[in-house]
Amino acid sequence: MALVLCTGADPALMETRRMLLEKSGHRVITATDEAALKAACQQNAFNVAVIGQVLPISVKKRLLVLIRAHCPAAKVLELYAPSTGRILKDADSWLEVPADVPETLPQEVTALASH
Repeated sequence: MALVLCTGADPALMETRRMLLEKSGHRVITATDEAALKAACQQNAFNVAVIGQVLPISVKKRLLVLIRAHCPAAKVLELYAPSTGRILKDADSWLEVPADVPETLPQEVTALASH
C-alpha cells in the first residue's frame, strides 16, 4: 500500500482521514505546518500527498509548491469542497468531499499511488 502525507488545518478531520487510510492498509504521516511537512519529506519517500479541503487557497497553493519541491515523487491529491471547486490545477488528482471525510478516500489514494 501507499505511504501517504496528509496535510490539513482541522485536527479532527486529519485524524479521521488518517484512521480511514490506515484501516485500508496505507501508512499515514500528518503535517500541520511547513516545518513538519519539510521534515516528513526529508525522512520519507511518499507515494501520495493529500491536501485538505478546509485550507485557505493561498495555503493550498503554498503546500503544493512545498510538496513538489521536497517530496518530488509524491502524487498530489487535492480534496475540495463543492462550494469552492478545484483550486490546484497542477495537482495529480482531485476528490470532491463534503464537510467530513469521504469513504472513497482510500480507493482514490490506492489508485493514485499505483500510477
